[in-house]
Amino acid sequence: MFKFLHIFRTLRKNTKMKYYQILEIARKLRRNQTNAEQRLWQVLRNRNLDGKKFTRQHPIIYEFNKSELFFFIPDFYCAEYKLVIELDGEIHNYRKEHDMQRDLILSSLKLEVLRIKNEELENMDAVKNKIREHFI
Repeated sequence: MFKFLHIFRTLRKNTKMKYYQILEIARKLRRNQTNAEQRLWQVLRNRNLDGKKFTRQHPIIYEFNKSELFFFIPDFYCAEYKLVIELDGEIHNYRKEHDMQRDLILSSLKLEVLRIKNEELENMDAVKNKIREHFI
């Protein structure tokens, strides 16, 4: 997974990405989910959580500049509530500044970002309730 992210970062810095390329990255991320993402996806998929529709690795374009698209691919997204769910594994302990910038950009798009640590998935009922709080 980290190798793919390195390739993605290199590609992102050196090329102007087209939308179909962004979709292909999202497809690759869906095919290579982490264990934590797989666990939460079982709870969210097929409207399993209170009938709410979630997508996984859904590209969000936040800027378009001279045919270049700037985007994020969050772990999970609920369009009805404009809710982005990010699972934070150990790597996020070293990316706090990057995550903060990303959250600010997503917030500027009127999207709410919910960060869940992988360890929290041990108590899935608590995680469900944490997500439900954003449905009000």
